[in-house]
Amino acid sequence: MHVVVTGSSRGIGRELKKRLEARGDKVTGTSRDHSSGTRLDVSDPGQQARFAAQIKGVAVDLLICNAGVYIDKNMPLTAYTAEVWAKSLAVNVTGVFLTVQAMLPNLRLSAAPKIAIISSQMASHARAPGGSYAYRASKAAALNIGRNLATDLRPEGIAVGIYHPGWVRTDMGGEEGEISVQESVEGLMAEFDALSLETSGCFHTWDGRVHAF
Repeated sequence: MHVVVTGSSRGIGRELKKRLEARGDKVTGTSRDHSSGTRLDVSDPGQQARFAAQIKGVAVDLLICNAGVYIDKNMPLTAYTAEVWAKSLAVNVTGVFLTVQAMLPNLRLSAAPKIAIISSQMASHARAPGGSYAYRASKAAALNIGRNLATDLRPEGIAVGIYHPGWVRTDMGGEEGEISVQESVEGLMAEFDALSLETSGCFHTWDGRVHAF
């Protein structure tokens, strides 16, 4: 199986790349700083086009849209700027869409193509504890994109799943996170393997629970 993982230079993305390779999958990892495989700023259309050209004609069985930023963690309401919003939306929303768009020709070459979008429980409208406005809004938008892609891509046989990876102890999640990167990735891989057209459009947690939208 050929898997493309965006944001594979650290945290969940790096562990996904490591574990997928360990089980025998071919993995193409991307990172904004070129530290893990192919350089790709997911918010840059030019880089997306170059990446697509590099793997033109190569089937992608699983696309994992993992790249993301969380720049407004613990940010006071009065500290928000237009730049905070622009950067958050560019990576977490536009970046997801551009990546799917760029990889569609490759996914169409697979016998059973899948797209996994890493969102967050912070995307859920059922939860509103306050704060992290840009991150919450961007992850909610990523969830919405995934749900609608599931509808549009179903006729082509492409399954789409959206996932909450858990509160993970990473640079982004912080040391107070509830689970390790290894626990999160083990659960996510099981979820990706189980994803099918029957479950396309799902919003699941890393450990297989259905999450409220």
